[in-house]
Amino acid sequence: MPLDPQVQAVMEQVAALGFPPVHTVSPEEARANGRARPRAKGPDVARVEDRTIPGPGSELPVRIYTPRGTGPFPSLVWFHGGGWVVGDLDSADATARYLTAGSNCIVVSVNYRLAPETKFPGPAEDCYAATEWVTQNAASINADPHKLAVGGDSAGGNLATAVCLMSRDRGGPALSFQLLVYPVTDCKFATESYSSNAEGYQLSRDSMVWYWNHYLQSDADASNPYASPLQAKDLGGLPPAMVITAEFDPLRDEGEAYARRLEAAGVSTTCTRYDGMIHGFFGMAAAVDKGKQAVDQATSMLMATFSSPVYR
Repeated sequence: MPLDPQVQAVMEQVAALGFPPVHTVSPEEARANGRARPRAKGPDVARVEDRTIPGPGSELPVRIYTPRGTGPFPSLVWFHGGGWVVGDLDSADATARYLTAGSNCIVVSVNYRLAPETKFPGPAEDCYAATEWVTQNAASINADPHKLAVGGDSAGGNLATAVCLMSRDRGGPALSFQLLVYPVTDCKFATESYSSNAEGYQLSRDSMVWYWNHYLQSDADASNPYASPLQAKDLGGLPPAMVITAEFDPLRDEGEAYARRLEAAGVSTTCTRYDGMIHGFFGMAAAVDKGKQAVDQATSMLMATFSSPVYR
């Protein structure tokens, strides 16, 4: 179907800001430009707390969102997008608020270290450490340690897949669910969606090459399942998944391929493509109806999962 007119309007607003393409600037400039973009505010929640927790390389800033009610609540550890290079707690704030309010769960948003200063596997290890921390310190944040999900958008979705694989491989936290929003799942650029959506829809093929080049230490890392989960030989034993993709997104096909791999491995998986949408639409809930629809679908799935018997 054609590009959604609401998304077209958002793209025109972004274009009017005059920022150069990400792949033509330095990481520092890309971060500054990202911070300069206007952001809609998400819904109010009962409590928002910034704190730091121990990480593998340094203290990790996290932002903890608590819904209204008495608890203990289920929890979702959320990893922001931005190609492993840009993004922070503020860029994820509105989405975290929508997820908290909609699913009635605590959301712990993680400010993992960014590339290229910290390359793979550093950001993934940060996210795993944060997930372990939530399990081990659940009582201190009024969370139920037996109802824990992970999720993220774009590079954050990639990091969520890594946390699930690490947890399975290391006998780590028992995860109830993984919410993967247009996740990066492979360091290849040859899919049909990469060809048809190479440019013109905010996230470009050239930008993804730039992100990957900053994230990986070597070419060998591209085949590591914790970086490219589609390269994993076995996806069995992972938590139930929801994968959300967008029609006009270079990452569409690899996200859907990962969903098919999960299903083939016996993992309960829901995969929904939102037609007329672009990469990033999940974070446009305030301006794009289908963005709000996708958030509502995700929060409904989280609530259903948390009300079911514990997986593992």
